[in-house]
Amino acid sequence: MGFLNFSSDVAIDLGTANTLIYIKEQGIVLNEPSIVAVNRRTGKTMAIGYDAQRMHERTHKQIETIRPLKDGVIADFEIAEQLIRGLIRKVRTGWLSSIQNMVVCVPSGITEVEKRAVRDSAEHAGARKVYLIDEPMAAAIGIGLDVNEPVGNMIVDIGGGTTEIAVITLSGIAINESIRIGGNELDNAIVQYFKRNHNLLIGQRTAERMKCEVGSAQELDPELEIGVRGRDLVSGIPKVRNISSEEIREALIDRIEIIATAILRCLERTPPELGADVLERGIMLTGGGAMLKGLDSLIRSRVELPVHLSENPLYAVAQGTGKVLENLKDYQNVLS
Repeated sequence: MGFLNFSSDVAIDLGTANTLIYIKEQGIVLNEPSIVAVNRRTGKTMAIGYDAQRMHERTHKQIETIRPLKDGVIADFEIAEQLIRGLIRKVRTGWLSSIQNMVVCVPSGITEVEKRAVRDSAEHAGARKVYLIDEPMAAAIGIGLDVNEPVGNMIVDIGGGTTEIAVITLSGIAINESIRIGGNELDNAIVQYFKRNHNLLIGQRTAERMKCEVGSAQELDPELEIGVRGRDLVSGIPKVRNISSEEIREALIDRIEIIATAILRCLERTPPELGADVLERGIMLTGGGAMLKGLDSLIRSRVELPVHLSENPLYAVAQGTGKVLENLKDYQNVLS
């Protein structure tokens, strides 16, 4: 990183699975897993982000890997602070003391106490002024919607810990629903399915790889196959099994139906004029979870409305948070 574009404003998409950092006038400079490796004996932080991810599920008893965010909110205050500090240090060393403004996005359904925890973590990590923005609002701004207009836009942001559903109009959220099902819960469903149906114990990382490579919400043509390594629960011996995309779909379908039902619930509560806007403009899908094959068409068939997958779903929230950081004055009404 050169020092010519030195900037003291940072935007953070602090996610359950990944954290993205955006620097003013530079854009997104970092995207790493939200995980920290700690030495249990000394309490010292050993690794952060990708370095800690590589240790995850491969540690011995003195090293623990911790995800400080659960369901989109901070579950471990101290580790969250270490994560923010460590990731900012990766971008530029010796820089923490000069952060003037920090914009952090949070799930729309979180409590005041949970908001306070985010604010405190950001302040302890070196930010002088901390602004919070709701995830669906950041996603809407990130995909280029004009949130100030008196027009209803429906956003469904499927992150690692939560799925955020919101109808946005006039710089505010008219209707919202936040359910604690996201990418991590889908991985979990795959782990449970294999335990139950194949007596095979697989790790979270294997489950995530299967979801990304062969997972789908609807039938594929042709169906895919993947080799999976796990531990046979009967013999206790590591085994390799060939698994089809149909089985992964079966593992995921219950969780996907919960997301579709939550979208329908949100639509039922939407006032008629805003509902008419959503009918005309369609539902926008963002977030890493939205990239599951066929998810957009499954939701389309359930809600009978147009459903669009945004151009860059993984980065929509971070881009929106960054856009707000670049124009703090213009976006005062969407910040808290």
